[in-house]
Amino acid sequence: MCHPLHRAAIHGRSKAARRAVKRCGMVFNPSRLLPGSAALKMGKIVIGTLASLVVAGAAGWFSLDKETRGLLATAPRNRDLLFWSVPQRDAAFRALDRVSVMADWHVVPAGGTPSPLPPGPPLKLEIDLDAYLAGQRMAGMLIVHDGKLRLERYGLGFDSAGRWTSFSVAKSMTSVLLGAALRDGHIRNMNDKVTDYIPQMKGSAYDDVSIRHLLTMTSGVRWNEDYANPNSDVARFINHQPVDGVEALVSYLRRLPRDAPAGTRWNYSTGETNLVGVLVSRATKRPLADYLSEKIWKPAGMEQQATWLLSKTGQEISGCCIQAATRDFARFGVFILNGARAGAQGIVPDGWLGEATSERVGISQPGRGYGYQWWTYGDGSFTARGIFGQGIFIDPKRQLVIASNANWGGGATDPAAKESRESFYRAVQAAIDAEAAQAGGPTRTGEALRPKAQPMAQAVSSPT
Repeated sequence: MCHPLHRAAIHGRSKAARRAVKRCGMVFNPSRLLPGSAALKMGKIVIGTLASLVVAGAAGWFSLDKETRGLLATAPRNRDLLFWSVPQRDAAFRALDRVSVMADWHVVPAGGTPSPLPPGPPLKLEIDLDAYLAGQRMAGMLIVHDGKLRLERYGLGFDSAGRWTSFSVAKSMTSVLLGAALRDGHIRNMNDKVTDYIPQMKGSAYDDVSIRHLLTMTSGVRWNEDYANPNSDVARFINHQPVDGVEALVSYLRRLPRDAPAGTRWNYSTGETNLVGVLVSRATKRPLADYLSEKIWKPAGMEQQATWLLSKTGQEISGCCIQAATRDFARFGVFILNGARAGAQGIVPDGWLGEATSERVGISQPGRGYGYQWWTYGDGSFTARGIFGQGIFIDPKRQLVIASNANWGGGATDPAAKESRESFYRAVQAAIDAEAAQAGGPTRTGEALRPKAQPMAQAVSSPT
């Protein structure tokens, strides 16, 4: 029995894959939509492509890159990524853009000259680093301090040449793109209504929802992000058949009822981050991948191109799934640390980034909050984070960025791994402070540089 690949990989389908498709004489075209950081559900996947490659010949198999070979060798058949085995996730997280039976994508081009990551002295940590990396099942991690690379480690057979998926780290990048659209005049005001930019949402519960409500996840519209519940919105959304001519996400969200007045309740909703992406794309009249390349990927001096996975109606899934090198995730952190500037010019309005990365709403966790798609801490640091251990931690006071890609063995929101990561962040901060004290400089353990905003809504749920 022959199982074909579907369409081309990012640089064009390999000859071996093309031969396999030709021999099969058909194209596998699943229904596929990734609504969020945990719901990589891909229709009726029966990859089985390894058999086709055997037919194509051993030489064809070895002509594929190692990421594609690893993905095809594991052949995940389950429709839900949350229930894939650890080895299947290990293979898939580095190769979601290698075989488009998984999903389609847009390329995010990099510029011609990567920004340097000059080496600094090794960072002395008072922890067992190898044990921490093993416990996190870390694929890649970089620590950048004062613009210098203090630590770079890889695992799981991953390396600096590969791309790993972001999961919900993409939410924070989408937030910055909205800020850029404000600066460019494509969006007038944070208090504009969603329906001003997406008229197809008129007459729905989103009539009263502003852009600010979307960014802070305080729309008050009902949404259930319980990844284990087959009746949750993330599950129902997968099987939703959109109205002809309507973006799948818009078609689904406009049917949802209101649970609370807008601005009064925080409820984590990847669906609404995806709606932010639709809004930015409509406002700019451009694909998000193109806008990401212009506003962030090229100005930040990324080393590699990235890819952004698409919904079944061809829209970038803005709450999830940007594939990039760990080094480039670190560069994004440095770009934000330096004020999101392209040369001397900020890409977002003056003061906007400070708002975005400080607490706009409480989440019922002491010392923690939520900004504009960023998780915040009481000491002024903040983070982008995604399931299975993806994260970009940024501490402006210490001029510190920690970028990490992983595949947590305990699952998407592994509590032990999450707490270990928080302890690691504190250990790195302590190491930086110890260096400053030894050098006779000030430690940086005082209050945050920016005033903390008053919580604006009641928190009801947090999946991460």
